Amino acid sequence: MKLIKKYLNRLELNPPRVLALGFGALILFGALLLNLPIATKTGESIGFINSLFTSASAVCVTGLVVVNTAEYWSLFGQIVIIILIQMGGLGFTTMATIVALLLGKKITLKERLIIKEQLNQETMSGLVKLTRYVIFSTFLIEGIGALLLSTRFIPKFGLNKGIWFSIFHAISAFCNAGFDIIGDSIAPFVGDFIINITIGFLIIIGGLGFTVYIDISRNKGFKKLSLHSKLVITITAILVIGGMLVFFMTEKNNPDTLLNLTGKERVLASFFQSAITRTAGFYSVDISKLYDTTVFIMIILMYIGGSPGSTAGGIKTTTFGTILFTTIAVIKGDKDVVVFNKRLSQDIINRSLAIASIGLILVISVSVLLTLTEEATFLDLLFETTSAFGTVGLTRGVTPNLSDVGKLIITLTMYAGRVGPLTMAFAFAQRQKPVLYRHSEGNIMVG
Repeated sequence: MKLIKKYLNRLELNPPRVLALGFGALILFGALLLNLPIATKTGESIGFINSLFTSASAVCVTGLVVVNTAEYWSLFGQIVIIILIQMGGLGFTTMATIVALLLGKKITLKERLIIKEQLNQETMSGLVKLTRYVIFSTFLIEGIGALLLSTRFIPKFGLNKGIWFSIFHAISAFCNAGFDIIGDSIAPFVGDFIINITIGFLIIIGGLGFTVYIDISRNKGFKKLSLHSKLVITITAILVIGGMLVFFMTEKNNPDTLLNLTGKERVLASFFQSAITRTAGFYSVDISKLYDTTVFIMIILMYIGGSPGSTAGGIKTTTFGTILFTTIAVIKGDKDVVVFNKRLSQDIINRSLAIASIGLILVISVSVLLTLTEEATFLDLLFETTSAFGTVGLTRGVTPNLSDVGKLIITLTMYAGRVGPLTMAFAFAQRQKPVLYRHSEGNIMVG
């Protein structure tokens, strides 16, 4: 105990560490609530490991579930889940700031540093104003989404249930969570234009990042946007449209997915499956019946994920874009990496390579580890792991059959994916010692 107390006293709560521990505390609190008998329809506790898994999936806005959300959880359990999703999507520091602002408290410098880390900002100027904008834009977009969904859900499920379904799925979609209380995601609505487009665009918008919304609202026209916004929008468009075309081409002759759908339904299903790889685990066709080629492409898209400062996971679109443009520059023999007439710094390139490398090592290591504890094909386990790391929530039937060890492994993977691999490294690494000298430069052959 003395050693633990001594370590805790020495533990410096820097912003990345506060974020990591904060998400962990929120997951634990959610697990305790979901473990209560009142949270289930049967009145029996689900067990702590299963409640911990579900809480982590909600807080990390993932969507992987060990039980059917619609069939197993009571109204109390569903309300707990959607609150955890909203808190996880906004970030616990944003929620704490809401309470502080309502109580009229001042936001301290330390709190501003944590907000800066959570929202991926470069400076601390205007952080409280940004937080207000994040809160307002979130509720506005979710409200519009719920209103559109209600035009379909209320006629089908009745007034009370239709409103609840609309609110739940709007929040789940915008926060890129993928939890559903329909029972089979939106598969029953595979041809419904309003539901597919509304949920699809909520997912995409939620994955863009709050700083992009502000930039768009302030600067009308693509040319006036910041480099960050331009790169986010460009890469997102390429991935969504490219993923849609690839899905359509690879699955159009699959009798278990697109073959038996009408032309309109095929286009909607292809768009929707591409959009959900932005890190939201909804689906409109049976994911377990996809061809291996499609599965592999979806793994790549899930690994990339959404954008910084958003509700999405993955290595992020800007990281992928930086690596892509760096590769192009090397091939062309250019000294500088130039994107939209702006030169990227070496620090940004190094961070991007580090994030991609850490993410890849984590996904491969966890996938291999799961082969020792689970009975499933390696492709399915790789899909499951990438889905957890990218906080996507898609599964090929692996999640409900995970062993207790497998559930804990995936829980930690979701946690690492939501906090961010580099933030995790910064949070728990020892303080870097000052460099007193540099070694002489060496040379190696690569490629």
